[in-house]
Amino acid sequence: MRISVIGCGYLGAVHAASMAELGHEVVGIDVDERKISALCAGRAPFYEPDFEQLLGHALESGRLSFSTDVADATGAQVHFLCVGTPQKHGEYAADLRFVQAAAESLLQVLAPGELVVGKSTVPVGTAAELAAMFSEKVPGALLAWNPEFLREGFAVRDTLHPDRLVYGLPAGGDGDTAERLLDEVYAAIVARGTPKVITDHATAEMVKTAANSFLATKISFINAMAELCEATGADVKLLADAIGYDDRIGRKFLNAGLGFGGGCLPKDIRAFMARAGELGADQALTFLREVDNINMRRRIRMVELAREVLDGSLLGKRVAVLGAAFKPDSDDIRDSPALNVAAQLQLQGAVVCVTDPAAVENSRREWPHLDYAATPEEAAADADAVLVLTEWRQYCELDPVAFGALVRQKRVLDGRNALDREAWTAAGWTYRALGRRVG
Repeated sequence: MRISVIGCGYLGAVHAASMAELGHEVVGIDVDERKISALCAGRAPFYEPDFEQLLGHALESGRLSFSTDVADATGAQVHFLCVGTPQKHGEYAADLRFVQAAAESLLQVLAPGELVVGKSTVPVGTAAELAAMFSEKVPGALLAWNPEFLREGFAVRDTLHPDRLVYGLPAGGDGDTAERLLDEVYAAIVARGTPKVITDHATAEMVKTAANSFLATKISFINAMAELCEATGADVKLLADAIGYDDRIGRKFLNAGLGFGGGCLPKDIRAFMARAGELGADQALTFLREVDNINMRRRIRMVELAREVLDGSLLGKRVAVLGAAFKPDSDDIRDSPALNVAAQLQLQGAVVCVTDPAAVENSRREWPHLDYAATPEEAAADADAVLVLTEWRQYCELDPVAFGALVRQKRVLDGRNALDREAWTAAGWTYRALGRRVG
């Protein structure tokens, strides 16, 4: 099939290359000339494992191209909308300007019988508004909503081997046509027996925000338990292990620590709350406000714990922060808990040096007042404390004995409960973590 992908950020670029890998002829469209130039040259404008290899293969095949001109999407049977929906400045609601602009740009090339497929995470009701616009301007054009479920660090795998496909379809015969076209797009994935959920626009729009809200709630739940564990002397890791054996609960996302960040969970739960309020159902999601509050308290608590470990004062203390990205295997620093903590430590008088395997350059642009190092060893030189705030594999595998020779004081704060506590304490380190017993 001939496919266009409107918006070539993280979601769109991965989706475009993946669709070419599935055998389709794909053109990616974006207004950012620098981004398009990089993609055309086979350079990923973001860090994502396996993506640059996939991109290069798709370009070499001749099935993938990129352009800044939406006219190059002419003749595509399916057009994917993959633009961002950031949080509005000063509000909880999602900013839909980019979705609206992308949809309007498609009117220049959209023809009857072609299918527009929304993948962006949008407030429920957005698809109905876009469907009405397309129906009025291009009679016979179709709209479906096909939410994405990409995990940063696993985006290529999640696109080519998803755990489910969700089709939000129009009613009647138009829905049958849209389903047939989507099945053709995802033919190889459907053939593997991947579960497929057929639903209406509104339900499909809610799937991603409901999923992210559930995950955020689970993370904040265990972090609330960590607060109680610190008050009682209990150990949150052992607590999570014990309750995680219940298959109704499960162990995933029960790792207490610094909490969530990034470009999805924080803004999605806030937009979900805002939309519920607009619909007069705000009481249904008031619990998400406390989920958000618990998450933000984790950052404050980490700063307090650092001060406690540093003998009650941060002033003049050298602190190494290992991790800047909001999660490992990513260079995404949006709403990064690690950088938030680093900045707070510096504001309160600490001498902070940050390192990260992938996110230093992004961090330097957004947080230029912080100091940076290329390696954990460089960051930790003469440090009074080491904070592990992003659980990169490289940090979890550090040799605590050799690493201990670099620092001034062997004090480590495990912000993700990711280190081997026994190994670090055996090497002479004072080990502290959120929700864990001291000693």
